[in-house]
Amino acid sequence: MRRDRERKGVFTRRALLIAGAELTAFGALAAKLYQVQVAEGAKYRTLAESNRISVRLIAPPRGRLLDRFGVPVAANNQNWRALLIAEQAESVGATLDAFARLVPLADHERARIERDVRRHRRFIPVTVREFLTWEEMARIEVNAPDLPGIVVDVGTTRRYPFGPALAHVVGYVAPPSEADMGEDPMLSLPGIRVGRAGMEKYHEPRLRGRAGAVQLEVNAVGRVIRELDRQEGTPGTDVRLTIDATLQQQVLGHLGEESASAVVLDARNGAVLAMATNPSFDPSLFNSGVSQAQWLQWTSNRRAPLINKAAAGLYAPGSTFKIVVAMAGLEARAISPGDRINCPGYLDLGDTRFHCWKRGGHGLLDLRNGIKNSCDVFFYEVARRTGIDRIAAMANRFGLGVPLEIELAGARSGFIPTREWRIAQGKAWNIGDTIVAGIGQGFLQVTPLSLAVMAARIATGRAVQPHLTLAVGGVEEPDNSADAWPSMGLSAHAMNIVREGMWAVVNEQNGTAPIAKLPLPDVQMAGKTGSSQVRRVSREQREHGFKSETLPWEFRPHALFVAFAPTDRPRYACAVVVEHGNAGAAAAAPVARDIMVDVLTRDPANRRQPPPDRVAQGSPA
Repeated sequence: MRRDRERKGVFTRRALLIAGAELTAFGALAAKLYQVQVAEGAKYRTLAESNRISVRLIAPPRGRLLDRFGVPVAANNQNWRALLIAEQAESVGATLDAFARLVPLADHERARIERDVRRHRRFIPVTVREFLTWEEMARIEVNAPDLPGIVVDVGTTRRYPFGPALAHVVGYVAPPSEADMGEDPMLSLPGIRVGRAGMEKYHEPRLRGRAGAVQLEVNAVGRVIRELDRQEGTPGTDVRLTIDATLQQQVLGHLGEESASAVVLDARNGAVLAMATNPSFDPSLFNSGVSQAQWLQWTSNRRAPLINKAAAGLYAPGSTFKIVVAMAGLEARAISPGDRINCPGYLDLGDTRFHCWKRGGHGLLDLRNGIKNSCDVFFYEVARRTGIDRIAAMANRFGLGVPLEIELAGARSGFIPTREWRIAQGKAWNIGDTIVAGIGQGFLQVTPLSLAVMAARIATGRAVQPHLTLAVGGVEEPDNSADAWPSMGLSAHAMNIVREGMWAVVNEQNGTAPIAKLPLPDVQMAGKTGSSQVRRVSREQREHGFKSETLPWEFRPHALFVAFAPTDRPRYACAVVVEHGNAGAAAAAPVARDIMVDVLTRDPANRRQPPPDRVAQGSPA
């Protein structure tokens, strides 16, 4: 009996221990359930909901770029694309074979599709072909029963109505890089493009817009069950440019087949009305991807179609620089308007002879006639008296050799040498360097855009800056007021003397560019010719009647012309550079004349609506 009682006591203690352990376990489980279901219930409900609901971004429409009259120069078109959902295809290979019979697929395209199918889950769509034509899309839809897994989707693609005519200004878009995707998750969406050049790049934050979102109910493996909610994104902002697209086409037409560039400004406020570069390229090719053959064709072309020559091409300014030298001499009192300098056809300095372009010389000339005749000897002497540092300072004031406030990535400022720069190179500046700078040669480099700015500043006396943006989202930029730009603070008398010399170049007998005289009643243009050498002409060549037009194209001088009009109320300024055009008077001046006739006839700076004879590829917004 005692043993039974002892055994029973042991059982009771064990039962109590087991019961206690069970009670403790159930207590802990109850506490955990309370924490999960009550204390943190909202948190876990949210996590569960997020597993059930997938939120995906929706790409917004990209903002448009418009010309000054509201005509789209960069817009959006529907982009039909074929997608493949592998789980809906009995055989991916068989589906692709059937698709290729309707829309041919290159070997590298098929390899890319098969690689994407292997990398993604089979219910995730893979792009088979973008940029389908209407005919291709229709063939796919008609043959849909024979294309299991193929679906047609619609997105947007960038469209450039004016094509190469505005490529260097508008720029282009291209697929985002991996680095781009890190800054904005929206850039990982299919079909998204980012600005890579021109105004597309400068205004990228405004044009991109903000992504929308769609809520989708998904199952455990992520397959879409149904759409629960959709919030469309915020479209990108439209940006209106200062460019007149039709004028741009006309300017490009005047450049013809030449490798050349031209810039037209509103001289009062610096608005760029046209900025043409020839040859150019089709910007839409970057949207879909540039082939290696096309890239090699562009990069091997010695006329460099990818370079914006108007804003990034560097040239010696030649005799157009004499405007700056004249102003520097007058402001420094190194010369007065009435001083007369004799030109026998050359200037000897030590053992070096510096020639005038006119072999017999011009005789005695004052400043006005020095500009009118573009006498090299006259400006050799003016430069010698003035000095390179004063000339460089004046060039900078006229927008040469300094950065300009233009919204184009890659725009260059050119270069104006100084004595300090030469010494920093470990070399001495000599008087010969100053003399050749007096006629715009030597170390000087400028862009056509900066030459147009120079012409605008001499015409108006205001320190205008060039700009391409007229309005963003319907709100006009403040730079479009002439009052936004300060006076240059130069002598009005000196400016008038230089303007009179430029007027005489075009309108007076024996000027260097009578061919540039405007065929318009009661309207006159002032201008200055220039011809800049790309290789030195020896004394022996000069003595034997050397003619630069006999040289191979790439060794001929560049032809330049700058101008403003009307001379009594300056409103428009322009610059034309014809690469290896030989003589500014023969090659560039007639182009500038024709451009100015179009500009004055259209008068875009004084219009809110285009003239009635407008013919454009776009339509007003």
